[in-house]
Amino acid sequence: MDKLPKIALPAVFIIIVLVILISKSAITIGSGQAGVLYRTFDEGVVTDEPPLGEGFHIVAPWNKVFIYEVRQQEVFEKMQVLSSNGLEIKLDASAWFEPKYEDLAKLHQEKGEAYVQRVLLPTIRSAARSVVGRYTPEQLYSSKRDAIQAEIYEETKKIVDGQHIQLNEVLVRDVTLPPTIKEAIERKLKQEQESLEYEFRLITADKEAQRQIIEAQGKADANRILSASLTDKILQDKGIEATLTLAQSPNAKVIVVGSGENGLPLILGNN
Repeated sequence: MDKLPKIALPAVFIIIVLVILISKSAITIGSGQAGVLYRTFDEGVVTDEPPLGEGFHIVAPWNKVFIYEVRQQEVFEKMQVLSSNGLEIKLDASAWFEPKYEDLAKLHQEKGEAYVQRVLLPTIRSAARSVVGRYTPEQLYSSKRDAIQAEIYEETKKIVDGQHIQLNEVLVRDVTLPPTIKEAIERKLKQEQESLEYEFRLITADKEAQRQIIEAQGKADANRILSASLTDKILQDKGIEATLTLAQSPNAKVIVVGSGENGLPLILGNN
């Protein structure tokens, strides 16, 4: 019984050491994350093996695991850039991105955990300055925003693809012009809209006038053709037919005496 404490104390100490080692060795990687293994007494960052996936892992306590978010993320950036004529433009943009999963170890080794600040944001700023510098404030304000967004995306993607980052989209959320420039552009756009409306009214009026001319010309042609076809003989026949029809009507009484001009019967009266 006297020897029991002497055995118990080392056992307790060993158990405590084991618990500490296990706690230091146990790594849990959450959903949407991946781990980069760093072997302290070997070659450092492990680049020839896949990243550690989600779940529970046992790692030697002297090694380290750097955990990265591998889901799509969004970063926002506010910039001041110059247009083609040197005016200062405020641009609000955001980027959807994620680290390339298979290159995660190389990303950690070459860029580190602050890769967004070191690589992605400076590239977006550079691309935005380059693209916006090709356009006037008027183009930025009106018709070219989608084109600018696409060009910033393409220029940024060319660079970050080689930096182990996958760029999914760049969104231009707001373009702010100097107030005086914005007001001048809005006045110009309003004048252009009014001019287009006036031109439209002129075109509509001209088309209506042409329609009326064509309609009048058609009526004139029809009357001319009809007049040319109505000979005296035809008129006499039509008059006789009309007189016979009137005489046969139960609601009319016709008295004919002699004849009228052109040999047509003379109608004196009816009831």
